[in-house]
Amino acid sequence: MSSIKLEVQWSPIHSNKFITWGTEIFLYEISQIKETVRPSCIKVSDSTTAYLLATNTSHHYVKCIDIYPQAEPDILLAVGQANGKVVLTTFGPTAFDSLGLTGKELAPKHARQCNAVAWNPVDPNLIVSGLDKYRTDHSVLLWDVLRSSSGSDRTHHHGTSQSESIKPIAEAGVSETTHSLAWFNNAPKCLVVGVNNKQLKIIDFRDSVKIANTTPTKAVYSLAVNPHNDNHLLSHVDNQITIWDTRYFEKPVLTLPQTRQVTKVLWCPTRHNLLGSLQKDSGALYLHDIQQCGPGDDTEPGALERTVVPPWTNPTSFSWHTKHVNRLLGISQQGLTDYTVCERITLNWSTRSHLVWNHATKAFKYICSSDNIYKSLDDISVLTKTRAMSEYGLIPELSQNGELAENETLKNLWQWLYLSRSLVEDGTIPSPDNKHPGVRMVLNLDGQQNASNGVLKSELINRLWTDIGSNLTAKMYKSTDRDKALQLCGWRFEKETNAPYSNLFIERLEREGAYPRATAISVFNLCLRQAIEILKRGANKMSLPTNVNLNIVAMALSGFSEDRNSMWRELCLTSRSQISDPYLRATFAFLTADNDSYENVLNESGMAVEDRVAFALMFLSDSKLHEYLRRLTQMLTEEGNLAGFLLTGASLEGIQLLNRYLEVTGDVQSCSLIAIRALPPKLLQDNQVQVWISSYRGLLDAWKMWNQRAHFDITMRASTNEKPPQQVYISCNFCGKSISAFMQGLSRARGPFGRLGSTSNKLKMSACPGCRKPLPRCAICLMHMGTVSGLQMTTNASRTEDDSKLTEFNNWFTWCQTCRHGGHANHITHWFRQHSECPVTSCTCRCFSLDASCKVGVGCS
Repeated sequence: MSSIKLEVQWSPIHSNKFITWGTEIFLYEISQIKETVRPSCIKVSDSTTAYLLATNTSHHYVKCIDIYPQAEPDILLAVGQANGKVVLTTFGPTAFDSLGLTGKELAPKHARQCNAVAWNPVDPNLIVSGLDKYRTDHSVLLWDVLRSSSGSDRTHHHGTSQSESIKPIAEAGVSETTHSLAWFNNAPKCLVVGVNNKQLKIIDFRDSVKIANTTPTKAVYSLAVNPHNDNHLLSHVDNQITIWDTRYFEKPVLTLPQTRQVTKVLWCPTRHNLLGSLQKDSGALYLHDIQQCGPGDDTEPGALERTVVPPWTNPTSFSWHTKHVNRLLGISQQGLTDYTVCERITLNWSTRSHLVWNHATKAFKYICSSDNIYKSLDDISVLTKTRAMSEYGLIPELSQNGELAENETLKNLWQWLYLSRSLVEDGTIPSPDNKHPGVRMVLNLDGQQNASNGVLKSELINRLWTDIGSNLTAKMYKSTDRDKALQLCGWRFEKETNAPYSNLFIERLEREGAYPRATAISVFNLCLRQAIEILKRGANKMSLPTNVNLNIVAMALSGFSEDRNSMWRELCLTSRSQISDPYLRATFAFLTADNDSYENVLNESGMAVEDRVAFALMFLSDSKLHEYLRRLTQMLTEEGNLAGFLLTGASLEGIQLLNRYLEVTGDVQSCSLIAIRALPPKLLQDNQVQVWISSYRGLLDAWKMWNQRAHFDITMRASTNEKPPQQVYISCNFCGKSISAFMQGLSRARGPFGRLGSTSNKLKMSACPGCRKPLPRCAICLMHMGTVSGLQMTTNASRTEDDSKLTEFNNWFTWCQTCRHGGHANHITHWFRQHSECPVTSCTCRCFSLDASCKVGVGCS
């Protein structure tokens, strides 16, 4: 049973019927799944079932079948058999019985296997069969099913069998084997046949049997004519699929090699130039979208190939639906499968975040940047565009840029850049070449220097706890460089009171509700009573359960004991890990530390980097401080954490940190803006930095954000103090020499009435200074471009002659990129305030409408 090949074929007329055959022929009707399922239904997909309508068991040696292609209520089959006969059969009584077609046999002179049978697609009376070789007999037989041997239109049954009374009306292919054949759709008397494993022939039956064209090839199987183009043919052999063009029949226009032996290949009747194929022992369906298939095409033909895996197992055959797009039926020993191939999606995503793709075959779907779907995506490009529109990074006040970033890390960085610049500008941190030095730079720990060669020299002091009335002291380290670094961390000193931190700083933290952080900083500065008071104030202002937790922590701190063997210390050590707030954990880790070992504080990742660095600056020795800052810098750089900029500052290490941040986030905008606002001019020329800047400028150009691009360039030039090079030149169309360079030379000559001397002697340059060819004329005033179009005079009656100046921009050359007409900038601007069409007579170019960056109505008020 498993050796029997099963075949399937949709009816070309009945959209919901199909046949299958092996040893028997079955007729099915397909329908949607309903609540009541009939017993003989077969589920062929998640939404459809196949219902068995009838069975034909009269023919056991079926080799090929074709369905009658004309619109009739019943199905008529032409069955090619192993003995060469073509039998017309139906499923029970039909209208074909009255025509004498049911049961009619079309038999060759000599019995041999019928390999192919096909109804004529235009003339329903004609049918052709292809047979194996038999000595001097023909292998291609054309029959008229309504014509008898005597030539009458009615079939008679007078004691002779049908096989004796019906003869073919034309024959071809003497002593040849026909493997496959196919009719041409627009030439109803022509067909193509594959013969003898070595040749394709085009046969014309119109007058006499004539071989119209031939080509040598072994690809003679599964011959088929493209249903959308009669010039294109399909065939295959072994593991090759070949595409032919009858206008260039000497060789195939395209050969598609496959990895396995091809068992079946078919044109898709609902899609242009799409093939489907099966391969031996493969459960996949292979699709081939033929591109530019023709001898006259400018480009080489090719095919887009893809593979889909329908829910079938080892299919033996398949059939495309003749009307439903991309729908097919597959058959295997395990059953039937109704499957629709998903369309290959062509996707395009513009630089402005507009997304478009094809939907089915006749529609496109489109999403613009303002669609709600973008609100649910954490897409850096959308965020970058939004920030650029708000002038992010270009606001003169550095700290204000952080408010536009909508990112806490970026906000902190921009605020730190403001802090570091202010400390440098007011002389607190002397750094003439770098406005944003990092902590390691201030401590002279950058580069190859280290604490062991005497760069860091700090004083060890034993400082008393200030407000608990105890002789308990803590070891702290102090130096001028450490004090500067503490201020970079935001921990400012108050020189008047000699306090280690600013009360204003603590008050700001309390206003922001950061009571745990204020508590920790107070404890780190040995102000235990103040820390307890902060917790109490926080408990009064916070709601449940936070206020309860703060009260409990306040009570725990009030029991602080300097005795290392006290029960308080033992309980704090065992309970510290249960505290959820990192600052409170660090507070108790500091109070219970042994032998000045503060690892639990320094490694508390929940604390801000600036607080951990400030703690290290106060309590670590020179060697330990250097090692800790080195490890912390390395870790933050590897993570791409911009908080590490506090340590690196605007340095080569800072560039590495920004580059790693870019790799993690894709935020080239922030990297570029931080670079031009913070890096010294020398570091700004670094290759990596220039790549960021170039990428961001290209992004702004792609978004047509010209104003933002201009502001970015202005800010960048301001940071380097370089004069921007000339970017626009006007050259003569005849000699190619620059006209603008000549005008620049004239503009440097000044007279008592402004540029170019007397106002009565305005610049008049009507020809190219190089070749003397005339310059184009302005379409409005008809004067040569390059000639001054007027003076912009002041309205003050007391003005002097020096107040006059040439309107430089108004005299610029301006022209349409489509029709090439133009004129002085002020004239063209004035014209298009009232018109959208070119000012040149007889020119119908709508120049204003072609400007993508213009909006209708701009300048019309």
